[in-house]
Amino acid sequence: MSGILGIAGGRCLRLLRWAWLGLYLLAAGVPAHGQEVNLKGAIDFRVHSGPDSDERTADADDVARIGKDMGMRALVLTNHYESTAALAYMVRKEVPGIDVFGGIVLNLPVGGINLDAVKRMTMMKGGYGRIVFLPDFDSENFRRTLKQTGATVPISKDGHLLPGVLELFDFMAQHHDMVLETGDIAPEEALMAVHEAHARGVTHIIVKNAMGMFTHMTIPQMQEAARDGAYLEFAYNAVYGSKPQRPIAVYADGMRQVGPEHCILSTDFGSPHKPPPPLHPQALLEFMQLLQKQGFSVEEINLMAKTNPARILGLEP
Repeated sequence: MSGILGIAGGRCLRLLRWAWLGLYLLAAGVPAHGQEVNLKGAIDFRVHSGPDSDERTADADDVARIGKDMGMRALVLTNHYESTAALAYMVRKEVPGIDVFGGIVLNLPVGGINLDAVKRMTMMKGGYGRIVFLPDFDSENFRRTLKQTGATVPISKDGHLLPGVLELFDFMAQHHDMVLETGDIAPEEALMAVHEAHARGVTHIIVKNAMGMFTHMTIPQMQEAARDGAYLEFAYNAVYGSKPQRPIAVYADGMRQVGPEHCILSTDFGSPHKPPPPLHPQALLEFMQLLQKQGFSVEEINLMAKTNPARILGLEP
């Protein structure tokens, strides 16, 4: 009897999820069939989900189920304080049919620029721990921007990257499936990191939220990073809500001047707000639709939301 009830309960939850999704699409003004942009094959490169020590809008397996139902190809799970490689492994078991990857952010709780922590992430069962972020919340630039005090994780001194950062890049260069994200460091530091990582053989490099309030690159700086082999990430969270970090028109202009071939999209969603934002899959679809209203073609949006991130993660057919 309990097995029958469990199956029935699962079906009910699935029906409720689809009903909720239909209501969302209707409220968003998205036609149920034939919309110009869609999530089939899309990848969200920055997903904040539970379980986490910070409050999150949904657990990782629930985000994966909704993303799979909407046709998404992959998610990258992110946590400011610990590796998500094990979580990615478990979510893949619970929700087969969508690729899930993990990473590590080199903030104070993992020891800062800690190569041993990175090595352990790559050794986690499944091999899904691929992404290494330089510090974000604990970076000197983050604390300086928000006028915060407390310990930080420096990555450079006197205009040069620290030896531990260079050692990290050398390790990543030996593992061609790994991805470097620059974190919330200063734009000058991000350019140094991109250049040095590329020179040392790191294959996949992303400037995190390049036009957000922390790294806050200029157009020439973004173009320089792209010439050095980096992709520029544009996160929906930076233009979402009543007080965005940047107006969407400024964001769109930056994408055009860098070129969609050098850009990827992410949501950076997961933190609850009032009113609560949509979950990651719906948010990514919203972002794609917003960019279409800014004049980007479906092909350009698909390049940024599907083709480029798939190439970075080694998911090309």
